[in-house]
Amino acid sequence: MNQMIIKIERKEKTKKPKKSKKTSKQRKVPTIKVGTHKKLTFVLWVLLIGSVGFGIYKNFTAIDTHTVHETEIIEQQIVDTNQVESFVKSFAKDYFSWHQSQEAIDKRNEKLTHYFTEELQALNEEMIRKDIPTSSSVNDIQVWQVSQVNENTFEILFSVEQVITEDKDKKTVSSSFHVVVHVDKAENMVIIKNPTMSKKPQKSDYQPKQLESDSTIDTEMTDDINSFLETFFQLYPTATEKELAYYVSNRALPVIHKEYVFEELVNPIYTRKDNQIIVNMTVKYLDQETKATQIPQFELLLEKNGDNWKIVN
Repeated sequence: MNQMIIKIERKEKTKKPKKSKKTSKQRKVPTIKVGTHKKLTFVLWVLLIGSVGFGIYKNFTAIDTHTVHETEIIEQQIVDTNQVESFVKSFAKDYFSWHQSQEAIDKRNEKLTHYFTEELQALNEEMIRKDIPTSSSVNDIQVWQVSQVNENTFEILFSVEQVITEDKDKKTVSSSFHVVVHVDKAENMVIIKNPTMSKKPQKSDYQPKQLESDSTIDTEMTDDINSFLETFFQLYPTATEKELAYYVSNRALPVIHKEYVFEELVNPIYTRKDNQIIVNMTVKYLDQETKATQIPQFELLLEKNGDNWKIVN
């Protein structure tokens, strides 16, 4: 009995190595997942590179779009209205001129066909009657405003000065009107709205604020600046560029080469700006060619270098 028990125990001992084999196999299982980690890493790198590339693409696309937008705005601002103004001036001269004869009236109506639509031509045929007691000539035409209604249409405000003759009496009449002009793709023009009474710009009531001299500038400095300015403006009209450079920096004043005779400085006003002086003033000259008095106005920036003043702006 004892021997048999001993044998059984040995058999159980021999079975233990089998269990260790199973354990070693179980420990090797994690190495199977290494391939999965490589695939996941590859996918993440692809996503990262794709995201960066898409961001760069969007960035360049946004810059291109913005640049094109700015270019379009600049092109819309550049509108040449010289042709429209010339067209309206030519029209106004023919429209507001007439004489007391059927032949002259017919010629006038013929000229207006070069400006009006057919509808407006018919409307204006009876403007100047056969028995009209006056004749008219145009002295002056001024264009005051050109407004762009849309891409091909412009409204023009203008005034016309006429000399009206009736029998032996003459008088000058000034009036303001606006017309509407259509410009086609070939830049041909036609008036699509008859001259309509309007109002030209009038003189404004605006009064600029009166300047006053700076109280920190004493009499001694004022006299010193006055002496410099009187000397300069006596020489200025005939000064060469080399002579002007002694008094002026940065080409603050142009060379004019005029036969002006200096008379006086009128009401110079001095204001301090850091270590510089701003001078607002009027200068009186006698023009030797026209014999008229020239009265230019200046705003100068003076700076003192050592003992000498200089105009720097």
